[in-house]
Amino acid sequence: MKIYTKTGDGGETGLFGGPRVRKDDPRIEAYGTVDELNAVLGLVRCEALPAEIDMLMARVQNELFDLGAELATPEPKRMGTSTLGPGQITAMEQAIDLYEAELSPLKQFILPGGARPAAELHLARTVCRRAERRLISLAAIELVSQDLVVYLNRLGDMLFVLARVVNQAKGVADVPWKKTTDNR
Repeated sequence: MKIYTKTGDGGETGLFGGPRVRKDDPRIEAYGTVDELNAVLGLVRCEALPAEIDMLMARVQNELFDLGAELATPEPKRMGTSTLGPGQITAMEQAIDLYEAELSPLKQFILPGGARPAAELHLARTVCRRAERRLISLAAIELVSQDLVVYLNRLGDMLFVLARVVNQAKGVADVPWKKTTDNR
């Protein structure tokens, strides 16, 4: 099978079990940004991470593929691509609680940075927040499972916590934000 089909050369793509739409359709923007997030997590996993965090990221990558499949399907329940729900959200909340318990409470804002894998987790967090915004835009015009919105919201929180955990594991302090003085 060839990787190129030439069917998208006119600026359209096909949805799973559905019509062809423009490549800048809000649905394509949403699942394309989820795909981008998944790629950033692939980069994160190229780094030396604690084994349990690497396993967690592997699970999340698979779940993001599920999320993308659901978004690529106009009728996900009918087509069998509606697979994410409260169970995955609860598991993520439990992971956040577990890892956050290892951290000292934040007393100030921090900048994305520190050890390289922590900085990459912060990058993943920002892409996750964009995916969440794209999903909200889609949900304003089409029916979208609220579980997907909650999942991405929790994932952004978890990536923030994991960035701090990785910095701590690498012996690198979080980078505090220092307000710029007014030089006008």
